[in-house]
Amino acid sequence: MEALRTPFFPSSNLSVLPTRFLPTRSYDKPFLHFAFNPSPNSSICANFSKSKPSTPRSSASTSTESVDSHEEEKFDWFSQWYPVAPLCDLDKRKPHAKKVMGLDIVVWWDRKESEWKVFDDACPHRLAPLSEGRIDQWGRLQCVYHGWCFNGSGDCKFIPQAPSDGPQVQTSKKACASVYPSAVQNGIVWFWPKTDPRFRDILMKKKPPYIPELDDPSYTKSMGSRDLPFGPSGKRQINREGGTPIDINVKRLDMDGFDAEREHAKTKFIPPCLYYTCLESPAIQSNKSVSSALTKEESSSSDHVSTRRVLMTLLCVPVSPGNSRLIWANSRNIGLWIDRIVPQWIFHMRLNLVLDSDLYLLHVEERKIMKVGPPNWHKACFVPTKSDAHIVAFRGWLRKYSGGQLDWGAEFSKALPPTPSREQLMDRYWSHVVNCSSCSVAYKGFHVLEVVLQILSIVLIGIPTAINHGVMRSVDGRITVVSMAVLCFAASRWLSFFIYKTFHFHDYKHAFC
Repeated sequence: MEALRTPFFPSSNLSVLPTRFLPTRSYDKPFLHFAFNPSPNSSICANFSKSKPSTPRSSASTSTESVDSHEEEKFDWFSQWYPVAPLCDLDKRKPHAKKVMGLDIVVWWDRKESEWKVFDDACPHRLAPLSEGRIDQWGRLQCVYHGWCFNGSGDCKFIPQAPSDGPQVQTSKKACASVYPSAVQNGIVWFWPKTDPRFRDILMKKKPPYIPELDDPSYTKSMGSRDLPFGPSGKRQINREGGTPIDINVKRLDMDGFDAEREHAKTKFIPPCLYYTCLESPAIQSNKSVSSALTKEESSSSDHVSTRRVLMTLLCVPVSPGNSRLIWANSRNIGLWIDRIVPQWIFHMRLNLVLDSDLYLLHVEERKIMKVGPPNWHKACFVPTKSDAHIVAFRGWLRKYSGGQLDWGAEFSKALPPTPSREQLMDRYWSHVVNCSSCSVAYKGFHVLEVVLQILSIVLIGIPTAINHGVMRSVDGRITVVSMAVLCFAASRWLSFFIYKTFHFHDYKHAFC
């Protein structure tokens, strides 16, 4: 597990971001500013390399005056693109219920237009959740309550209770489902949280952030998601007693997020959700293993300097107060063979172990920050080192552009939900496994194997009783069969424990880890 933490999870992982100081660095004139949508052929890592180095500073913090300036600039949380789910976890045969920014939505596949659609999860008839419905034989979304059917544009195409020779009530605008603008990018479904027809073509004006490496065939791509019982305000720290000083420098902080650098690593935060880290180091490669990113001129030489990159993309999606959804997309251009032989569920379970290690701590931490007030986090937490520069930058951004906390609108109060039991809090099955195509298949497979082992143990126990001739008459033969039965039963019990600990609940005890 430590091997997993060190190279792939630098101080860029998920957590609530508690910190104490606001940075003492001024960001009035940023040295580096990223376009919200880099071109498909460009690399975010490459964009970092083009930036000018900033003036060295002695602290990881910025002044309160810098963060509090420009009070009139406020981030509009409901005028942004939000990721909903990775395509690999969506089944085209059924609708999927999701919640983002407090909005209940349903994601479904429109066969006629060959597109993923995002609707408000409420039928206009009696407000039944459309996510409990089905995709009918004509590819329409059908409400399971009274059978109303909707096409990809939200138009009601069929009302079973309406007489065929009567008024065409299904053509009324009141019979239409509310449709959110949606798009697919980097293998993820995104949506714009406004159903107003004015935003129908919002994709032409503003697009979700694009990460070229996730669509680059020379990189691996591992994706997944998990619902978490704390807010989406940040990242998690890895270093504990064995940690070392990390010299992290924030290069830019403005309305569009911030950029930071440390040795061999670059980080970018694009609000509201994207947190992107690139670890890179140069390597010499021969002609036979030239990266697809190299130009034709470079490939003509005998040896080539390419870049080994490991990228971790975290999309921290606000679900509701005190709850968030983490969508991760890890990619690299080294060790591609590993993904061809190791099933995805193993990577997911290892990542879940890392998340579990801090999950309870972050849940409690968020509630303590709420007691002092999110804008006053710097009074409750002490973060004097540069290792916390990411946290300080995020909290500084949140305070400057959003009053220190996420704006949920008028629908929610600021109160957090009560803390559930530890087993519910750290549950893996409902927060990840049931929605993950790879883990759910592995879960079902292990359950089948468990049942097979139990049946086999019973059959083996019955063989000596049913057969009283030949080899079964000998004591050695009977002992062998009984021993096999005991081994099968013991294996089934161990497998049951493995299934529970891997796919349901792993109580992470820091005192023994």
